[in-house]
Amino acid sequence: MTIALIDNGSLEPAATRNLRAVAAELSASADVTAHPVSWKHSDRIPLSALDGDAPGTTLAPFIRAQLAAGERRFVFVPFFISAQGAIGSALRSDLEKLQRRHAATPFDFTFTSGLADTDVMTKIVADRVREIIALASLKRPPVIVVDHGGPSLASAILRNRLADEIRVQLGSEITSLAAASMEGGDHAHNLPLLVEQLRTPGFDRGDVIVALLFLSPGRHAGPGGDIVQICRQAETATPALRCHLTELVGTHPLAATTLAAALRATLSTVHAPLSA
Repeated sequence: MTIALIDNGSLEPAATRNLRAVAAELSASADVTAHPVSWKHSDRIPLSALDGDAPGTTLAPFIRAQLAAGERRFVFVPFFISAQGAIGSALRSDLEKLQRRHAATPFDFTFTSGLADTDVMTKIVADRVREIIALASLKRPPVIVVDHGGPSLASAILRNRLADEIRVQLGSEITSLAAASMEGGDHAHNLPLLVEQLRTPGFDRGDVIVALLFLSPGRHAGPGGDIVQICRQAETATPALRCHLTELVGTHPLAATTLAAALRATLSTVHAPLSA
């Protein structure tokens, strides 16, 4: 059996480095080998940008190599905010296509539960908000919980549920909390967009915390990324506004701990011996 921690993938080296770090924590905690694998993109990162480490691994070549080595069973640990969203559905579809393509060497796969299946993301984002409050000595700031935004209604429902739970958990530590998406304004369920929420009274001036529903640094949530640019443009338009971005969900220690528990639960139902 082969185990892999799998994310969407990114051309940003920092995303692959974080995936590898979490996979190493997962391996140590669950006492197995968890391979860091991206659905797409990461194999195009120059090796020099990964500090001379191994090149990024993507799904299809990873499956082919494992099949060639005689592997037929795979367990995937989803490193997604919502494993039920558009990306998760497309990933499962690609795995089913690979099954059909490799019918001569049939394999099966299963997914462990993900971060959204517990209350851990609520705890993580609340922790991240409290970190900013302490670091910047803020007094009951407003908070915007922002996700990527996309075609899946399931992702928006999750974002809104998390926002409601985070609002309750933070209570009187904040003045107000809203949910927004970075992009995807052509789908009504993504509204309001972050750029619009930063123009809304109560969120358009003073210290505002932007709580990131993102797992790894990259083109959107990394330094100088899209969300930073949206915030800086809003600050330029309204000089009285000061945006404070939280750290990411996927770099919080609870993320790896929770995924390791999910992996152990899945492996407890599997009777075949494990292989690295």
